[in-house]
Amino acid sequence: MVAKSSGPLLEKQISGIKFTIFCLNAIIWILGCAMFGLSIWMRMEPGFEEWVNFLDMHEFYIGIYVLIFTSVFVMIVAFVGCAAALMEHILALYVNIGLQVFCFICGLSGAAVVLDYSTYDSKIQPVIRHSMINLIRNSHYETASLILRIIQESVGCCGADGPRDYLSMRKPLPTECRDTVTGNAFFHGCVEELSWVLESKSGWLAGLAMALCMLHVVIGVLSLTLVRAIKKEEESITFKR
Repeated sequence: MVAKSSGPLLEKQISGIKFTIFCLNAIIWILGCAMFGLSIWMRMEPGFEEWVNFLDMHEFYIGIYVLIFTSVFVMIVAFVGCAAALMEHILALYVNIGLQVFCFICGLSGAAVVLDYSTYDSKIQPVIRHSMINLIRNSHYETASLILRIIQESVGCCGADGPRDYLSMRKPLPTECRDTVTGNAFFHGCVEELSWVLESKSGWLAGLAMALCMLHVVIGVLSLTLVRAIKKEEESITFKR
């Protein structure tokens, strides 16, 4: 009686796990498409790309490139995961577990690099500071002066770390460093203000990558559980024979 009752129960459990894996892979595919679109938009945004070229902070794109590759791979793995679960093929499920681990590592690495080169007090700040100092030092040239004017007016900042950068280099304080209403110089430098701008852009992308990493872990665990359930079902069939 125990063997007879355990068979249908095991089949229901396997069907439930398969349905869950299928639904989670569908969600992962949708999130992978969203991450791909967001990564491409951040890489190709015309106005922002000019700022990256002005300040020579191309390191910001490293993590985005990693997440573009990861998002494409995630969309492919989602189809593999669905097929492996529906076929109940043990080897395919083991391959799917390995692919989920690889996607987890890539997504986590991409999110870490994006945050490491876009947040406040990150590695991008020395890059921005170096570029801003060079622009201020060469502000007597028309190109450097134009770039400084565009950045400082758009962001509402002054110098690299504040108005003192101009004073220390004995440069006149430009009008774009002053508030148009009060006439006072902006207190914050462009390093700090641009860090907040970059953080606001990259936060959504990093959060999406981390959400996908969590789902990869869940699917990996469920796939391993499904393998054990299938093996148990095969053992029960052999035992009955």
